[in-house]
Amino acid sequence: MMSRPFVSLMRVAGPALILAGLLAAPPAGAQQRANVPVVGWLGFSGDSFARDAVRQGLRELGYVEGQNIAIEHLLPEGRDNPFAGPIEELVRLKVNIIITGGAPATAAVQRAALAIPVVFVVADPIGSGFARSLAHPGGNMTGLSLAIEEQFSGKWLELLKEAAPQVSRVAYLWNPANHSSASSWEAMQGLAPRVGVTLQSAEVRDPKDIDAALAAIIRDRAEGVILDSDVVMAANQARIVEFAAANRLPLVSADRKYTASGGLMSYGPNFHELWRRAATYVDKILKGAKPADLPVEQPTKYELVVNLKTAKAIGLTLPQAILALADEVIE
Repeated sequence: MMSRPFVSLMRVAGPALILAGLLAAPPAGAQQRANVPVVGWLGFSGDSFARDAVRQGLRELGYVEGQNIAIEHLLPEGRDNPFAGPIEELVRLKVNIIITGGAPATAAVQRAALAIPVVFVVADPIGSGFARSLAHPGGNMTGLSLAIEEQFSGKWLELLKEAAPQVSRVAYLWNPANHSSASSWEAMQGLAPRVGVTLQSAEVRDPKDIDAALAAIIRDRAEGVILDSDVVMAANQARIVEFAAANRLPLVSADRKYTASGGLMSYGPNFHELWRRAATYVDKILKGAKPADLPVEQPTKYELVVNLKTAKAIGLTLPQAILALADEVIE
């Protein structure tokens, strides 16, 4: 019954009128996009693990990408002010919230002085100037702190020295532009003599710096590597892990993903859980909460992950004390 008037309309209107009507109507995707909130993600190419965790958190809260929420992922461009273009694009897209991964992206958004709410995941939001306090962040930024403080630096050094007592020269692969990383570097310089190692600085301010930094590690004859958790490193995860394996260097980091892919050990917060929790901030802000009123969360659990397979491959026999403390042993 309903099909007959439709066929009749086709005959009366003719192909030209029908085509004009189709061209005048907005695409289905645009109609759908206009009715859903848009989250802008400012990060790096290596942050897919974080995006997956946020998406999981959003699904658990009832959000389905493409149905009742949209996510726009933008990457830095070039070396000079790499976030300027992506931030302009997020403004043009009229995103409702911006998620930032790491201090460089968060600082760039802060400098842009946008009115758009920001949810960050950074190491030290207070020291970096992103929040006035954990309980009352103020402004339009809030989120989660990795809480990677000075005691982590000491723990990484201690674990590396305990796992490989013969190591006397350790390279710290880090981003000097990251406030938390700079604090860790200063702390480790004071701690290194106590555990009997000499520290070397291998700086990576941009993902393109990685080859030069790795070459410096070999040139300076480092016998072990401590890896910064900065997002700049995340873009080179596979390259760094392959480098450590090829040169039989014990690699210690804060993030288990490096250990799972072939690093020796990691000690730090559960990054997947932190990013999954970021979704709760998105949900609260979309429902009317102000970032200034949402306390910054800190990790509630820290984990030691050990890759026994990697230890054997680089010729290390890990002490039973480390294995007993490990939350996870990869074999």
